[in-house]
Amino acid sequence: MKIAVVGTGYVGLVTGTCFAETGNHVTCVDIDESKVNKLKGGKITIYEPGLEVLFERNVRQGRLDFTTDLKEGIEGAQIIFLALPTPPGEDGSADLKYVLKVANDLGPILKDYTVIVDKSTVPVGTADKVTAAVAKGAKVDFDVVSNPEFLREGVAVEDFMKPDRVVIGAESEKAQKVMEKLYTPFVRQGNPIIFMDVKSAELTKYAANSFLATKITFMNEIANMCELLGADVDMVRKGVGTDTRIGKRFLFAGIGYGGSCFPKDVQALAKSADEANYDFKILKSVMAVNSIQKEKLVDPLKDYFGGDLSGKTVAIWGLAFKPYTDDIREAPALENITKLLSLGVKVKVYDPEAMENVKEIFGDKIYFAHDEYDALESADALMIMTEWPVFRTPEFDKVATSLKNKVIFDGRNLYDLNQMHELGFDYFSIGRKTIKK
Repeated sequence: MKIAVVGTGYVGLVTGTCFAETGNHVTCVDIDESKVNKLKGGKITIYEPGLEVLFERNVRQGRLDFTTDLKEGIEGAQIIFLALPTPPGEDGSADLKYVLKVANDLGPILKDYTVIVDKSTVPVGTADKVTAAVAKGAKVDFDVVSNPEFLREGVAVEDFMKPDRVVIGAESEKAQKVMEKLYTPFVRQGNPIIFMDVKSAELTKYAANSFLATKITFMNEIANMCELLGADVDMVRKGVGTDTRIGKRFLFAGIGYGGSCFPKDVQALAKSADEANYDFKILKSVMAVNSIQKEKLVDPLKDYFGGDLSGKTVAIWGLAFKPYTDDIREAPALENITKLLSLGVKVKVYDPEAMENVKEIFGDKIYFAHDEYDALESADALMIMTEWPVFRTPEFDKVATSLKNKVIFDGRNLYDLNQMHELGFDYFSIGRKTIKK
């Protein structure tokens, strides 16, 4: 099939590359000329494990190409995916200006029946708005379909190629058949393609991400209780997670969720609820708790140094909101860096992939280390913000000799309490016993 993908951000590039991998011809469209030139030159513009191999193969074999010209990009396309940004506005609602701009542009240049797919995460009712925008200039039939993505950064290629399920909101049988043909190669193992009405599909993505964010936040609240009651959140997690009604995933305590999806989607669903005159109390609590949780380690850090951090140096391991990505959107590390700088702290950071993105925000206000141990040199304390595998089994002797004080503030509970005690570290984590010499 001939497919166009408008937008070459994270979702668009993964979507286009993976569709090309199953034999489709895909043209990706983006207004950013610099980005398109890089992609044409074979240089991938995001970090996502496993994507580069597929990208290079499909570019080389002529199934994946790029353009800044929308009319050229959709020429002959049976399906057009809209994978455009929907950033949160000041009130938390999803900003649809990019989606609706392209929808307006598409109408006059459609030549044959086309299925237009909302791949971006958009609020209920967006398909109706896209339909109206396209219809203003269209002289041919078309259908607008909702096909929300469920890609986890770090394993997005695997998620796309072997999805748990594919959700498609389609109002016409013709559009449904086109989408079923497209996705059949991805569900050969028997996972379902779930067809539903468009509004239900639009709501499904928000519901899924908001539920997962709630699950994370609930466990962080339990962790905070554990600290007060002398319980261990890891033990509670195991006891809860083995209940098949609950499951083991998204129960790890830490310093809150971040990223491109959870914060934005929770805000957007809460805003949609407000617009529907519904008081979604749980989501409001989730957002409030997560905001507080992100800086949970700052007060223990201040207390450890007698209430004054001015002149201290703190090393931070991990900047991305999660491992296996360079995405720093809503990452807890950013808020902690900002807070520490405001308290007069010198900050040294290391992350395997995300440092270039953080440089664009902080510039020379912080020190960007060559590796994890360089960040520790002459630092008064170590804070861990992201659970990269490289941080899980460090050379603790080297950590101890590099730091001025043998103290770690671990926002991801990477280390065993007994091990930290035996090694002689002061160790602060989330929802567990504090280890102090």
